[in-house]
Amino acid sequence: MGSGEDADDRLDRAFLALADPVRRAIVARLSRGPATVNELAAPFDITKQAVSKHIQVLEQAGLVTRTREAQRRPVHLDAAALERLTAWIDRYRLDAERNYRRLDSLLAVMTQEKGIEK
Repeated sequence: MGSGEDADDRLDRAFLALADPVRRAIVARLSRGPATVNELAAPFDITKQAVSKHIQVLEQAGLVTRTREAQRRPVHLDAAALERLTAWIDRYRLDAERNYRRLDSLLAVMTQEKGIEK
């Protein structure tokens, strides 16, 4: 990722990459451990070249990396990148939960003031 790139650009690319069901399935498979393109292509009815393109999109989004082990080029999930996405989602989820708790409290007070039984 380029040095002029900001966090929003990285988030955009990651979420766009994850918008595709094949790429989400690849990420899910890689969460269990590294795999080769052939291993990643096995469950899909698409070409290995198509799977390679999906992997390139995930690489450009910073979600996976490739290494070289002799003749193999396994693909690895970047857990830190997923953690950044999770942290971004959690920030807004926690805000929403706080709002719902405040609303619940307000409704409870209003219900008690009106003498309404649950």
